[in-house]
Amino acid sequence: MAIQHELRESIKGDVDVTDDTLEEYSYDASLFGVRPKVVVFPKDVHDIKELVHFINKKREEIPGISLTGRAGGTDMTGGPLTESISVSFTKYMNHVWEVNPEEMFARVQPGVFYRDFEKVILPEDLSLPCYPASKSIAALGGMVANNCAGEKTLRYGKMNDFIQEIKAVFSDGNEYVLRKLNMEELEQKKSQDNFEGEVYRRMHSLLEDNYDIVKAAKPDVAKNSAGYNLWDVYDREQGTFDLTQLFGGSQGTLGIWAETRLRLVHEKPKRRLTVLFFNSWDEVPEVVNKLLPLDPESIETFDDATLKLGLRFMPQIAKKAGSSFLPFALKFWPEALIGLRMLGLPKLTMLIEFAEDTEEELDQKINDLKESLEEHNKIIMRELDTEEEAEKYWTMRRESFSLLRKEVSDKRTAPFVDDFCVKPEFLPEFLPKVFGILKKHGIKATLAGHAGEGNFHIIPLMDLSKKTERDKIPVVLDKVNNLTFEYGGTMTAEHNDGLIRSPYLEQMYGKKVYDLFVETKNIFDPNNIFNPGKKINADLDYAMEHIDH
Repeated sequence: MAIQHELRESIKGDVDVTDDTLEEYSYDASLFGVRPKVVVFPKDVHDIKELVHFINKKREEIPGISLTGRAGGTDMTGGPLTESISVSFTKYMNHVWEVNPEEMFARVQPGVFYRDFEKVILPEDLSLPCYPASKSIAALGGMVANNCAGEKTLRYGKMNDFIQEIKAVFSDGNEYVLRKLNMEELEQKKSQDNFEGEVYRRMHSLLEDNYDIVKAAKPDVAKNSAGYNLWDVYDREQGTFDLTQLFGGSQGTLGIWAETRLRLVHEKPKRRLTVLFFNSWDEVPEVVNKLLPLDPESIETFDDATLKLGLRFMPQIAKKAGSSFLPFALKFWPEALIGLRMLGLPKLTMLIEFAEDTEEELDQKINDLKESLEEHNKIIMRELDTEEEAEKYWTMRRESFSLLRKEVSDKRTAPFVDDFCVKPEFLPEFLPKVFGILKKHGIKATLAGHAGEGNFHIIPLMDLSKKTERDKIPVVLDKVNNLTFEYGGTMTAEHNDGLIRSPYLEQMYGKKVYDLFVETKNIFDPNNIFNPGKKINADLDYAMEHIDH
């Protein structure tokens, strides 16, 4: 009996092996193409449990059979790609089970698109502000799996800061509830004579025995999604143990989550965007250091290449903003005048958004900003008076990668050095070196990112139909990663490891910490049935062989 027929007998949801579906699920937003054998659409957690039991039963008969979860399919690393069984949540497991305005939390399934979730929570004056730039197409499954972050992370934190509880199916086929435990609750878990008890016993032992090593391994940067987030699980001083912090960012390699409880916040009601135009990167670290004490909600940046892209595709951006071309283009008339003053496009555009309770507080923040910039006379500042005017910038910033993917006909996006993070003070040295590496190998790229955190997204544009172009990727990847590690940074702040960065985790952390990652994977997933080839035992040659061209 073919595997799809057996799967259909095992679950209530759908099983699809049609060419169109397999082709669709061969891609995410990365540069890879990996075709699954089957795509399943579970209806509920019972189906997920049945899938795990099915895999365990078939493991010896079909070597390498596995489950890889997938939500919105916007991952930029190949994280949800598999040659085995792709488990898609958006068709059925897409419910917002509860929104509690009083206690400010929501319970959701992994297939909920953020755009739909936002429609439910905004009328309650609630927000989940860790959304990524791809908020219009991303789903919560991947946002949790990648420990996502975005333009408001500077003030509010990453996804792991909002996870209060996760219901997940482990490799024994049972569902367990993960939440922060005190030491008494941890001992109760450890005393259980089941797989969950074994997980808690072994993970506590691993973290207790290697406590100082694990704590020291945490990269000294604003945010990090590389490897397993071991350092935030066990806190001796506070007496807490929280496996949600490990599941967040694990890319579905430790189990499959079916429901999560997320903390929500009330955002400040008044907001104002100020735009700074720079002619070089030299003053950026000093300006950022002056901005941070003012507690802006976000400090976003994009370079002149991204701005040129915005100008080139302004009709498409106008459509995204819900406007016709001419009225939208006229909104940029003040920026055109600024370009004349600067004798060309600015090298860097910085978006600084303040959000406070009153207009008076905003006025004070803007005045403080103006005072802090008095000695920076080469920087041009523009304060935007309306949210409509501000939205043109946010649309350009959020849609730049999507436009690159869809609109540049002769080349395509090749995100492989797209998410490094270093301390902001290193940027004037670090970024020219990165662009020097790209230039040496004849690669053009755009840059955008989060200046307040030193996290930038460089998106190369390449003709991947040419082998000579594809051959550049591992060479440039090596050089940029080496440079990032030299500056004490992380190769991924928010996009995670997937196929492209997992092979570098041992180099980034060293063998001892990497071995702890391996042991963690083996504790949760001894038979390697959850999203194999990501995080540990990754193969760069495999990744290169699966570049979509």
